Amino acid sequence: MGASMVSTYLPLFFMVLVQLGLAGLNVMSKLTMASGMSPYVLLAYRNFFAAAFLAPIAYIIESATLNQVLYFVGLKYSRPTVASALNNTLPAVTFLLAALLKTELVSGRAGRAKVAGTAVCVAGSMLMTFYRGPLVRTLASPIHWPYVQGTMAAEAAAHAGGNTVVLGAVLVIGSNVAWAVWFIIQKNLSRSFPSPYTSTALMAVIASVQCAAIAGAAERRISAWDLGFDIRLLGALYAGIVASGMVCTVMSWCIQERGPVFVSMFSPLMLIVVAVVGWAILGEKTHIGSVIGAVLIVVGLYAVLWGKGKDLDAVAAAAAIGSGGDEEMGGAVFGADDTTLRSPSCRKVAA
Repeated sequence: MGASMVSTYLPLFFMVLVQLGLAGLNVMSKLTMASGMSPYVLLAYRNFFAAAFLAPIAYIIESATLNQVLYFVGLKYSRPTVASALNNTLPAVTFLLAALLKTELVSGRAGRAKVAGTAVCVAGSMLMTFYRGPLVRTLASPIHWPYVQGTMAAEAAAHAGGNTVVLGAVLVIGSNVAWAVWFIIQKNLSRSFPSPYTSTALMAVIASVQCAAIAGAAERRISAWDLGFDIRLLGALYAGIVASGMVCTVMSWCIQERGPVFVSMFSPLMLIVVAVVGWAILGEKTHIGSVIGAVLIVVGLYAVLWGKGKDLDAVAAAAAIGSGGDEEMGGAVFGADDTTLRSPSCRKVAA
């Protein structure tokens, strides 16, 4: 009884912690870059710390750079809430690319649900990108942090009068496309090299080298790499250890315990947490276009997840009939094409 309750509720508890950790990534990274740290330098430090954290885990347990650059630069020019909402379009983007490549089913009720969900996600992302609408009236935040207020005000003044919000949203969507391509490629990698911790650690090492090269080309100032006992060091450590290392480890375990559908269902929680923290600490203002767009994206996300869940159920049922054994049935479930169900949160492990 006790073991059953642990296996039932422990993944639930861990996934809530994962979404809280990823929500902190958006807010912490935004504040770090607003303080003057280059997104390219932050990415280089993030992957370095992530590789250092994941390497011993991979050793003990098991004895894609483009999307990262687009996402963090997009986050710099956008708002954490918008970036978090647009992240939820990742399963829809992945399904769209997979359908174009003829690797994803589009027939039947499940197929129609995935197509409809993708269309709704696209509509929501376009609405968030190109329409702001009236300002939503909210209560004043009871938190007054002078350092944060000064930093965010300076960044707002630097980006005033331009289309930086639209640029940021477009870059975040572009990062989803890049990450969806990686998921499709990674599907074959996971079959030939089924060691998620090792592959993620190796990817973090390679990404840290690539990001360091990009940062060196984009930031010629040596001072851009300075790390003191301030928000820059805290932001880099948080992005690398918490948002990449710990999140990767916990989410991989939850996928093994409960499957990809369960993990993906928690993605909208990060949007809620980021919206609350962004309002309370960063003083974010919410517009009606962002609210409607976020609702559409979440509705579309769950439509895609429902359709994909039906696909996995059908694969599992067919495997059970064909094999008559629990072992082969389990292999069919985890061997099924679950590329679309890669959680938007998981992309931040290497995203």
